[in-house]
Amino acid sequence: MIILSTLVLLFSTTTLVNARHCLSRDALEAEFREILNTTSQLPLKGSCCQFDICGIPCSADDQPVADWYGVVIIIAVIFFCAIGIVASFGIKGDYTNFFVGGRTLSLPVVTLTLASQCVDSNSVLGNADLSYKYHFWDGACLPLGLGLSLILNGLFLARHMNRAGLLTLPDLWARKYGKAAEVIGGSVCIVSFCALLAGNLVGCGTILAFLFGVSLKEGILISGILMFLYTVCGGILSVAYSDIAQSTLGISGLAVAGWWCFNHGHKAPPDSIGFPGYIYPDSFGDRVCSKYDGVPCEVDPTQCCYNTAKWCPDDGDRCVTDNAAYWWKGADQRIFASTSRTQNNSMLNPRALWPFPNAIFFNWATIFILAFGNLAAIDFQARCMAAKDEWTATWGNLIAGVLGGFVGIPFAFIGGVSRYYYGADSKYAKFEADSCSRSVDFPTCAQWKPDPKANLRLLTHEAPHWLGIWSLIGIVAASMSTSDGAILAMSTVAAHNLFRRLPEFVPFFPSNLVTDENLLLVTRIFGIPCTMVSILIASYAESSHGDQSATGYLLIVAFDISLAACVVPIFAAFYVKDASPNAGVAAMLSGIILRVILEWSLPKDGKLILPFKTDEFLDYGTPKSSLYPNFFDVPDDLKWDQSEEQCPQQRLRDFTGVDSLAAPIFATIVFFTVHYGEKATGSSWRFLPEWMVTPVAPPTKAEPIGDKDFIDKEYDGDKDAVEDNEYNVVDDE
Repeated sequence: MIILSTLVLLFSTTTLVNARHCLSRDALEAEFREILNTTSQLPLKGSCCQFDICGIPCSADDQPVADWYGVVIIIAVIFFCAIGIVASFGIKGDYTNFFVGGRTLSLPVVTLTLASQCVDSNSVLGNADLSYKYHFWDGACLPLGLGLSLILNGLFLARHMNRAGLLTLPDLWARKYGKAAEVIGGSVCIVSFCALLAGNLVGCGTILAFLFGVSLKEGILISGILMFLYTVCGGILSVAYSDIAQSTLGISGLAVAGWWCFNHGHKAPPDSIGFPGYIYPDSFGDRVCSKYDGVPCEVDPTQCCYNTAKWCPDDGDRCVTDNAAYWWKGADQRIFASTSRTQNNSMLNPRALWPFPNAIFFNWATIFILAFGNLAAIDFQARCMAAKDEWTATWGNLIAGVLGGFVGIPFAFIGGVSRYYYGADSKYAKFEADSCSRSVDFPTCAQWKPDPKANLRLLTHEAPHWLGIWSLIGIVAASMSTSDGAILAMSTVAAHNLFRRLPEFVPFFPSNLVTDENLLLVTRIFGIPCTMVSILIASYAESSHGDQSATGYLLIVAFDISLAACVVPIFAAFYVKDASPNAGVAAMLSGIILRVILEWSLPKDGKLILPFKTDEFLDYGTPKSSLYPNFFDVPDDLKWDQSEEQCPQQRLRDFTGVDSLAAPIFATIVFFTVHYGEKATGSSWRFLPEWMVTPVAPPTKAEPIGDKDFIDKEYDGDKDAVEDNEYNVVDDE
């Protein structure tokens, strides 16, 4: 055990951390106490588990953040709020100005507001966190999916949404499928957007917690209150015109940060240089051995080892070493520096991330969920409705989709740069000592524990100061942009499509519960519970998932919900002639019911990995061996033999994504079964009271939905019943 003792002495000056127990197997921990010649419980006083068990230096202390970063962020937030408050004077008590900005938004405004929704903190921080914790495409699939969604919306839906003169997305379902669809769809949209807002509150709260030293829950609460206050003041005008400033600063900042990461000299961690006694993965004359001027090993001279004379000449005082976390050829550079190559592209090759598992199916499912589920985003469609004409709505979506993808996808390179400075081979690395892995070939300390604040540390300590603050402002701006839009969208739907319908579903409520005069007030009041629920979801997600992954996780959850129930009825409303109201309601219910059933019936271990058969698709196990990994220059009898002391690992088994894809497919089948079944039989397959599935007539000045004869066919000349108002509602009695 000479090498282990040497490593202990070599890194004895490193800052140390205390813990309670190192290994779950008492007998194995006793072996390590014997190796260290101590009877004391591990970790030793002033030490840490990864050092005592594996000889890996304890993680270095975090560097403090300069106060001026927080000051600049406060100034930026005040600036954004001021824009929103000034814009609020344009409301003038008119609910159409509050909801859809008087339908006056120009192409630049629509484009920037849509792009800012695409590049929000759910996408930005989720992108960065996932690319750092896993690899490039795990993060890049988020902006890719959102960008595709905007392009699809521009191609197929935006012009129809604008032409129809809608106030909210559930108004579409009310006109085509009746009040039941309006209420069901509106409720699903609110649940979806509570998750979306929660993710953005986590993102903004993470920034506040990092810069000001408050807890993440406190940061979430502060963010929620701030977003609510200035959103309810100004409505869509406040949101739209503050989005101009937020988008300009945010998108430009993230674009520059992505460019800096892409052109950074250390795009990802290279091959490990190792430490005294480390065996390189290739031989003399090959790339890694030659790169570090390797020398013949002492135990086996045919192998290439760490050059102690060159890299550690003074017995540890001035050594160039790392944790040997990347003992295989290429390390992370083969992933981040060659994303277009099939062999190393994790979107094309399930084994591209060897010796680690690849969530290839879930990543493709994520793109599909975001590309189609986001079509039911009530804030996206609100911008289409608020555009001054259908040409503006269409091109605003197309340009914003390209812009969002152009900015968001390269930003995923930040994960590789963060791995270089704060990854498994850095001085800040933390490992779970009580873990082993066959594919990684570590008998202990196999699991690296990513730093949840690594990307923020990169921007405030490693990046140029001007770039760091620009990027942080961009992330905060993106978070504010989507948060205010989400609050507005949820409160509008809650007041206009749900609370307003309450007297019809619950008769003892007065029929004038919501009127033209109090609609604006009711909408603003509903912003309170919507924000509170989102704050609670954000706090729960932060506790259960950690602040690192809650953003991207909540983004996917949000549009997974809407994809299951809402997307099929949207397309059918515009592209299926005389779409059956019963089919629309049945599609909504069947999609969401199947989604809930599959959520609890499919095998899910929380790792998001399908059960492929190779060893890298095994979860980390509990160590059984105190021997060395095979890249140590020691006699063979001291090296870990997996066949004799096999690491007990369970195969990863998570079918998340299957349910997300199955639900809309099933909803589509149900819709067309009911729709064409009614036409074939000539009878209604109604399963709800008739008044619930009778389409609500639009106002006379609104364009028909679907085909030009919509009103004539649906109402048989009873157009006098149509009220000329912006609610798109008639008195059903």
